[in-house]
Amino acid sequence: MTGPADAPRHSGDEIRHSGDETRHSGDETRRVAVVGGGPGGLYAAALLKRVDPAREITVWERNAPDDTFGFGVVLSDETLGGIEHADPVVHAALQRHFVRWDDIDIGHRGSRHTSGGHGFAALGRKRLLQILHDRCRSLGVDLRFRTPAPPPDVLAEAYDLVVAADGVNSAVREAYADVFRPRVTSHRCRYIWLAADFAFDAFRFEIAEAEHGVMQLHGYPFSADASTVIVEMREEVWHAAGFDELGEEESVARCAKIFADVLGGRPLKSNHSAWTTFRTVVNERWSHGNVVLLGDAAHTAHFSIGSGTKLAVEDALALTACLREQPGLAAATAAYEQERRPVVASTQRAARASLEWFEDIALHLGQSPRQFAFNLLTRSRRVTHDNLRLRDPRFTAAVEREFGCPPGTPPMFTPFRLRGLTLRNRVVVSPMDLYSATEGVPGDFHLVHLGARALGGAGLVMTEMVCVSAEGRITPGCAGLYTGRQGEAWKRITDFVHAQAPGSAIGVQLGHSGRKGSTRLMWEGMDEPLPAGNWPLVAASPLPYRPGSQTPRELSRAQLTDIREQFTAAAWRAARAGFDLLELHCAHGYLLSGFLSPLTNRRTDAYGGSLEKRLRFPLEVFDAVRGVWPEERPMTVRISATDWAEGGTTAEDAVAIARAFAAHGADAIDVSTGQVVAEERPEFGRSYQTPFADRIRHEVGIPVVAVGAISSWDDVNSLILAGRTDLCALARPHLYDPQWTLHAAAEQGYAGEGAVWPAPYRAGSRRPQTGRTDAPRPRLTLGG
Repeated sequence: MTGPADAPRHSGDEIRHSGDETRHSGDETRRVAVVGGGPGGLYAAALLKRVDPAREITVWERNAPDDTFGFGVVLSDETLGGIEHADPVVHAALQRHFVRWDDIDIGHRGSRHTSGGHGFAALGRKRLLQILHDRCRSLGVDLRFRTPAPPPDVLAEAYDLVVAADGVNSAVREAYADVFRPRVTSHRCRYIWLAADFAFDAFRFEIAEAEHGVMQLHGYPFSADASTVIVEMREEVWHAAGFDELGEEESVARCAKIFADVLGGRPLKSNHSAWTTFRTVVNERWSHGNVVLLGDAAHTAHFSIGSGTKLAVEDALALTACLREQPGLAAATAAYEQERRPVVASTQRAARASLEWFEDIALHLGQSPRQFAFNLLTRSRRVTHDNLRLRDPRFTAAVEREFGCPPGTPPMFTPFRLRGLTLRNRVVVSPMDLYSATEGVPGDFHLVHLGARALGGAGLVMTEMVCVSAEGRITPGCAGLYTGRQGEAWKRITDFVHAQAPGSAIGVQLGHSGRKGSTRLMWEGMDEPLPAGNWPLVAASPLPYRPGSQTPRELSRAQLTDIREQFTAAAWRAARAGFDLLELHCAHGYLLSGFLSPLTNRRTDAYGGSLEKRLRFPLEVFDAVRGVWPEERPMTVRISATDWAEGGTTAEDAVAIARAFAAHGADAIDVSTGQVVAEERPEFGRSYQTPFADRIRHEVGIPVVAVGAISSWDDVNSLILAGRTDLCALARPHLYDPQWTLHAAAEQGYAGEGAVWPAPYRAGSRRPQTGRTDAPRPRLTLGG
């Protein structure tokens, strides 16, 4: 329910109430204009009036009172608790009309799996609007329907506060776009809101593999005799199926036919329903003077993780509270944004993960129906393995059994085989540059660091990037494998791991810094050139990493041969040193990565141009290394699956790169992202790089290592059991806790072969006792 961008202008006299020709001074909000009569705007109006009955509040809504373009609204228990506290009258009215259910049903390839314990509450959108209309009128809010709002600048002049709740197409937001700085991202699926004249008995996800592609149905009840039905599909599927040429009635009938089984052959109905593309709205600011954004005008979150109404209602609660608590309007709007922005950002990250999962749903169709169901349930990372085990232990146990988990064994502690190497669990200590070597020789710090993580139970411990030449170092403190002395020092470390932590494997990551070399130690200035003693750099093309960085020389054919031989010699030393696995570093903008990315490879010879040509040198190096690396020992390749920069490596390119390395004998792909160009804009978040690994795993059919903000054992279990990755690499958690894996086993009550405590440490395999906090309090008073 939004005000159009071309709403007619009103003069100040037209919107001033009689007797109120003088505006209040300071930050008082006696006169409030709410633009948009959806649930967020109405609830904000009701709350603002309830906490201060002296306020004069006007709601402007261009549509009729009962106009709405959705059917049902889902609210969480958390949101309902806030409503109950803020306005018991509204809460009581909602309670009378809610339908509740606990189950989620997932239909996939003729099978149906149900997971319980989720807890949903929903009601019809029209009913919700009616409840809010009644509440606003009873409080004395002026509701103006079928009336476009005056222009934002006129409202801002005439009112003390303007609440812009005018939806995803907010005219108020666009009027001040230079201040709010909105970013609107369109996504790859088309969807349509429909309804059915019967109530589903669960939240339903149904997958149809139709002639023209994959389509999905999201359905849930919102009354005793009605359900919301959303049909969604990729844009190209929508076109191929001919929906772009169908009218409303024909589209509805076609959807009912496609999902006839789940609908029981019953029809669907629409309400001026139209196919649309979801848009994610993000604003850099939510307020400007006395104008503040609320709900979809400020932010959107994909319908597959809940309701935008939920976020809008929570916004209204927070805005009202901040206006009451803060000394003035400026302080209140700042506090409102500070309170809500982190919550909204977290929700949007989860929503983005969910919508992208559905966009790429075809990747997962080959999974067994039960694993597919688990994957769908955990897609947003809001529901995890541990959380689902609490909600529905029988379903989760069935997924674990099918996956192959022995009784009492969490997924992360199931073994995994790569070539001739069997890892006892799925935890990898990710490569972490230590910058603590002397002339490339690893010392006691490396022994203690890597040895401690191996003793800590990880299935595989990786070295930092070990450089293949002195000129290939990142910093003077980087370790190498270009001398015999370095090889002997590494053998000391691998011998320790094999003798003292026999269940852990140790791998070496070989690389060359390329244009990112000759820099200071990380804690002295990351990526900053050395103040003195610089060595010359080489790269695919003569491009400095960032302004002020040294410009590398473009490698000649002869130099390419020399570097390939340096990799081969280092791999030979690594084999003699006793490493169990070798990883070729083709990520993060280092030399081999610099050949792969079109942003860093501008060559016009046989090693530049098309992706096939950009792959040529990294593949030559891989083949040379594989030729000297023992046949029974696995080789992996780390890649940057995206450059997070326009014109750089794409997810599609990453699949092609992974496929090429797999064809040359790579045993697994370690999927990282970014750090290729300084101007990157990563989309950070919990396990944010995993979707790239997931895609490579399913499209290429090769094992993958997921890395990037994976920090809990619950995340590891979730990702492994969902089939999104085979191994999980963690860095910072292992810096925080060298025994991270063993502690994860102890916290889950696991004591099997996947996590064996070293004999000297067994006494510590249980969490130490702490000060008692749960003792009964002494009786200090007599009962009545």
